[in-house]
Amino acid sequence: MGEFDLIARHFTRPVPPGGAAVLGVGDDCALLAPRPGMHLAVSSDMLVEGRHFFPDVDPEALGHKALAVNLSDLAACGARPLAFTLALALPQADDAWLAAFARGLLRLADAHGCALVGGDTTRGPLNICITVLGEVPAGQALLRSGARADEDIWVSGSLGDARAALCALQGQAALPPQLLQAARQRLERPTPRVALGQALRGIASSALDVSDGLLGDLGHILRASGVGACIDTSRTIELIAIGAQAASAGTHFDPEFLHQCTLAGGDDYELLFTAPAAARAAVQAAAQGCGTPVARIGRTEAQPGLRLVDGQGRAVPGRFASFDHFA
Repeated sequence: MGEFDLIARHFTRPVPPGGAAVLGVGDDCALLAPRPGMHLAVSSDMLVEGRHFFPDVDPEALGHKALAVNLSDLAACGARPLAFTLALALPQADDAWLAAFARGLLRLADAHGCALVGGDTTRGPLNICITVLGEVPAGQALLRSGARADEDIWVSGSLGDARAALCALQGQAALPPQLLQAARQRLERPTPRVALGQALRGIASSALDVSDGLLGDLGHILRASGVGACIDTSRTIELIAIGAQAASAGTHFDPEFLHQCTLAGGDDYELLFTAPAAARAAVQAAAQGCGTPVARIGRTEAQPGLRLVDGQGRAVPGRFASFDHFA
């Protein structure tokens, strides 16, 4: 199977009618027609075998995750997905692998009305690079720089399950099979919070998605906004889903392990955002409307820096470093 046969067989589809894409796969460029009054939101992410995923990962799950991490960036901006491009390096043209990968990729794309409109394929070590395009009303994009002092800090969904799965798969932690399966689902099939991001426009003052770890990613907001923060770790530790499952099954994890997973673990792809205290009801209503749970985990402060406290307000010791490719 040659390069163009591969593209035609697995990645060429008609452009959905009524969307922003006017011309898709098959020409030198795709054509998009954004609606008047909209800004384009653009983001790229690369997934490299051995760095971002295991060589034996289910290709359908990998296709899902490859697009999900990009859709998560659009969610953090409050943007609606429009289209995406796919650059794919493959060691060989394995038809069964490609069919499963495309199935996971395109199922998620269809769920969000996001058309595949072009890209590139080449032979090489397995490497997936997606560029996603979305639209957001002019002046309404959620940014990292909008947080102000004395605002609530919120996070969606659960934290730390993906890191727990990674630790278990690397032999650094032991998880019962049922818990490992649940945690691995969060690692390999994250849920981009696209609807919540759009619902938070005009409510949240700043936002980003948690990809490299809660504290490291929160630091981006703090630096861009010129504020500090205090995080209640008793609240973050409650957000690891497998923790509750383990407790109900009589299994208990070391608190230090749970702190590392929830505070420094990556691959959560949840939304971390700030909002004024007066907007609490609006935040909850937005989350409920999207079917996505949210939790308040702290508060921004005028004094720069990041403080970690427990449920009694006592300082929490320890170093919780988020992921850095070059650290």
